[in-house]
Amino acid sequence: MRLSAAVLSCLLVSPAAFAQAPASPPLTIEQVMADLDWIGPPVEDARWTWDSRGVEYDLKRNGSPIRDTFRQDANGGGAATRVADDARDTLNATGAVYDAKRQHQAFVRNGDIFVRNLRSGALTQLTRTLEQEAAPQFGSDGALVWRVGNQWFRWNGTSVAQAAQAKAEDDPAKAPAEDLLRDQQLRTLSTLAHDKQMREALRAQQDSWRKADPSRAPAPVYLGTKVQIEQTALSPDGQWLLIVTQEKSADAGDAGKVPHYVTESGYAEEQEARTLVGRNSPVPQALWLADMRTGTVKPLAFDALPGIATDPLADLRKAAGKPPLKGDRAVRVESDGDGSGAAIHWSSDSRNVAVLLRATDNKDRWIAGVDLANARLQVRDRLTDPGWINWAFNEFGWMPDNQTLWLLSESGGHSQLYTQRGSEKAKALTSGQWEVSAPVLSADGNGFYFLCNRAAPGRYEVCQVDAKTGKLAEVTALDGGVEGFTQSPDGRALLIQYSASYLPTQLAVVPAGGGAAKVLTDTRTAAFKAQAWIQPQLVQVPSKHGAGTVWGKYYAPAQMVPGKQYPIVMFVHGAGYLQNAIAGYPPYPREQMFHNLLVQQGYIVLDLDYRGSAGYGRDWRTAIYRNMGHPELDDYLDGLDWLVANHQGDRARAGIYGGSYGGFMTYMALFRSPGTFKAGAALRPVADWTQYNHEYTSNILNTPDIDPQAYKTSSPIEYADGLQDRLLIAHGMIDDNVFFKDSVDMTQKLIELHKENWSIAPYPLERHGFTRADSWLDEYKRVLNLFNDTLKPTP
Repeated sequence: MRLSAAVLSCLLVSPAAFAQAPASPPLTIEQVMADLDWIGPPVEDARWTWDSRGVEYDLKRNGSPIRDTFRQDANGGGAATRVADDARDTLNATGAVYDAKRQHQAFVRNGDIFVRNLRSGALTQLTRTLEQEAAPQFGSDGALVWRVGNQWFRWNGTSVAQAAQAKAEDDPAKAPAEDLLRDQQLRTLSTLAHDKQMREALRAQQDSWRKADPSRAPAPVYLGTKVQIEQTALSPDGQWLLIVTQEKSADAGDAGKVPHYVTESGYAEEQEARTLVGRNSPVPQALWLADMRTGTVKPLAFDALPGIATDPLADLRKAAGKPPLKGDRAVRVESDGDGSGAAIHWSSDSRNVAVLLRATDNKDRWIAGVDLANARLQVRDRLTDPGWINWAFNEFGWMPDNQTLWLLSESGGHSQLYTQRGSEKAKALTSGQWEVSAPVLSADGNGFYFLCNRAAPGRYEVCQVDAKTGKLAEVTALDGGVEGFTQSPDGRALLIQYSASYLPTQLAVVPAGGGAAKVLTDTRTAAFKAQAWIQPQLVQVPSKHGAGTVWGKYYAPAQMVPGKQYPIVMFVHGAGYLQNAIAGYPPYPREQMFHNLLVQQGYIVLDLDYRGSAGYGRDWRTAIYRNMGHPELDDYLDGLDWLVANHQGDRARAGIYGGSYGGFMTYMALFRSPGTFKAGAALRPVADWTQYNHEYTSNILNTPDIDPQAYKTSSPIEYADGLQDRLLIAHGMIDDNVFFKDSVDMTQKLIELHKENWSIAPYPLERHGFTRADSWLDEYKRVLNLFNDTLKPTP
């Protein structure tokens, strides 16, 4: 299956396409850093219409944060039409779920629950509240459950009833704690004793009536006042409720403070933000099983989890002079990636449930079932890693038989799809040196669709696999641009979100079994399409440091001048675990346009997916464990050698820049390899990892109290004395991700070291990701001037 030639030419990034047309005028820094509206809006929130004949999607208005919804024929015929304000009650929504026969779908729209009959199209609104309903699931009997906070409701096809509620309160029927004075009062004063007896009799009778009356909602279950309820998950039949709690008095650590100096009030204001790594660790959680028919609540002990009593950080703890761990390791219940609640999934027949658990030391992940009759966890799968368990690739769910679990795991080195039944070991359904992501059961239940990058790490397609035979096939051939997909309600087609280097997210439809793609959208502006953009070349840089191949994007003139040596700019993407050497639309569209501008001004540019980046498997991800900034710098030094040896790069005129993790790496490059890069721009950079957040940092460096050497090894402020080249620091002052304090601390360090040739540009109204075009322009003017002043030859 292939797209039309016109669209395909936009998607390919092969060496043959590595050229630029001379027609368009030269780029300017003002154009490159203009508001992204000049490119055209990407398609957002795409979904099918209920009848599988059309699609709906949102587009941002030009110059406004408002999104309008459009509806379009799925066959590609006819233009898209905006859904009128008075017709928005007919819209579908993303995240629809289906009953067992796929005859009804349920979805959340504007915080309310709707059910659609897919045979007639009839839409039933089950709730109309100001609350946020979430997590709908059909049971085998066709009933639907959903939650509002920690309250659960159930629709049986005709009426809605409250099905469950957990409260962090004492049970009213609970006997009070022993008290001699109370006992004395009740013994000596018969009136008080009689009143107490009557109250208890009334409560007992009411409870009895409630249990005997099927029209009554079940009574709440009570967990006591010493805990707070974090999440809950109800079985589709309404009987079983899993409850996640943590101690109410647990110390979660003091929040960091972010000062705001430019404010509407005119006064300096302070914002509470995240806590710092290790201060404190995530609060341990507990898991409970409630039977809503009897009102009983039982704890689910974690002692059945393999490895729970073994401390993987024992040696580091001892070396740091810390006492050994007391008792079992702390555990938390993970949250679902879609934000709908806990990662707890019930089978549709309510007989099986699976829970995703994670050790707070980040070394173990368990998927556990529950023996409902005996209130015991039953481990279905364990993933353990001496580095850390990935944030991604933790999806799981139930096959149509309600007994077989499917799951993703990096246990083989790359994320692959597995099935697991009962106490048996998980069996691989897919395998290879590539990654499975975003798996979805096919509408007929016979297999899965998922994203795959089999051809190259940065080229993503939709694959399908048969659950019985393991037969694997690629459904799309969009040359790496697939970002996501959704099955049609009838299961016959896939709505594909795809992109290319200069094509923001667009839509196409392909048959479920593969075939010709029907392109539905191209939302780019005429001005953006008219520009002769340089198609970046996906390249493989050989590693001299044992990494094999380092993938990257290379930007250069269409025709190189023979014998000329070109100044070099190397870009470092942010987020650490992110992939930028992709055939799709980059996470950094402005930077990509800036690279075009650099090439027009005589540079060549290389952007690498250094070790630690996403898309390359477990070993690549964990290569930076306890050693951030070192393997990655080796990769960039290899990239520099490659440019000099193969692409007329001038080693004496090399610069480097990036934001966030890229800013951190710019520090490491200038501080640890002085003289290699004559200029560097560190944007919103981490200077000291002890100042960063717990969720990210503790995975890679453990915590500062247990592993101080990892923080010393990995923090740029420890190497600042190595600075001898030109450095620009740029940082948003209200950044609540990487605090501006990091750059203030680095400023003070450079002052103390009597360093020269550095500068800092603060942005009072910007957070981590800049949102204002004037800030982008100011920042990148400074970056461009830095490179031109330092790397260009003197006239």
